Amino acid sequence: MNSFYASVEMAENPDLRGKPVAVAGNVEERKGIIVTCSYEAREKGVRTTMPLWQARKLCPNLVVVPPNFETYKMYSSRMFQLLQEYTEKVEPVSIDEGYMDVTDCQEPLEMAKEIQSRLLNELNLPSSIGIGPNKFLAKTASDMKKPLGITVLRKRDLREKLWPLKVGEMHGIGKKTEEKLNKYGIMTIKDLADAVDYELKHRFGINGIKMKERANGIDTRPVDPSAASDYRSIGSSTTLSEDLISIMESEAVFKKLAEKVSSRLKTKGYVAFTLAITIRYSDRKTITRSKMLANGTQHSIDIQKTAVELFRRHWNQEPVRLLGITATEVVEKEQATYQLDLFSVEKNEKDALLHDVLSSIERKHGEGIIKKGKK
Repeated sequence: MNSFYASVEMAENPDLRGKPVAVAGNVEERKGIIVTCSYEAREKGVRTTMPLWQARKLCPNLVVVPPNFETYKMYSSRMFQLLQEYTEKVEPVSIDEGYMDVTDCQEPLEMAKEIQSRLLNELNLPSSIGIGPNKFLAKTASDMKKPLGITVLRKRDLREKLWPLKVGEMHGIGKKTEEKLNKYGIMTIKDLADAVDYELKHRFGINGIKMKERANGIDTRPVDPSAASDYRSIGSSTTLSEDLISIMESEAVFKKLAEKVSSRLKTKGYVAFTLAITIRYSDRKTITRSKMLANGTQHSIDIQKTAVELFRRHWNQEPVRLLGITATEVVEKEQATYQLDLFSVEKNEKDALLHDVLSSIERKHGEGIIKKGKK
């Protein structure tokens, strides 16, 4: 994703688009640090990790906003959810970046164009995509054209596109490693590709051999979907044929969306502990709001109820173009631990004694010491 945090802020607030925007900690303090910034800010010299006072000196009209990591995480979940519509072989490597194994796809370039277009139109987020025969080449290609680039990098392209570059420009090589390589006369990626294995291993260990393999376009690492557990989510959204202008209309839309999300949760054997809704207004301003549930659920009635509740609380009465529901913090049903609903126990007279016993135990050992088991 391109300038992910800043792009999310602009997706949430369209008034920020086209402006130099920076996400920074300690916004009110001179010692605040730039977390990320838009390309408009970068054109003025603003960079990630730059002190805020220095950034404002370079760009006096810089719009600075504090980070909202819960919102970023939600957009990340939706991004990976979209990728998983094309293949289950998706491996996140960070909140805003991942690999897809599309070996079975006949037209990967067309797929990339469609994904990029959908991310921009559905999430209002720009991205750059690299296509290659392995992880290293795909990652390298993704960095070659930003923003909104799509680049194909094959092994036969290395001589022209990669080898002439300085060795420090190769993905995975930091400044200190670059300095050490330069010390031994390895200045370009071509030098690294031609280096003697023994000398590389002697000076850099097994990592020296791996660096040479990458320089020659060799990378045997598979795309590992199991790494996606922290980003796993299930959701559904719909662009409305006519703008929605009432709570009653929203209930009907959320009912259908909840049924789709519920069906997918049940099919995969998951329950969700957080539900979020997306509201996109007719002016394309988009907001995402979430709620953590006391117990995991996969039932459509629970999902719809939570979605409508969030909509009632956060809708600003303006016409709505798109609605969506996303289930996050998704886990396998068998692994979910359900909290005992003490309110339900209180309403059931025959369990009154049980409630008294539980209350006594919690007073002695602390709240939450007892959890409901499965029958």
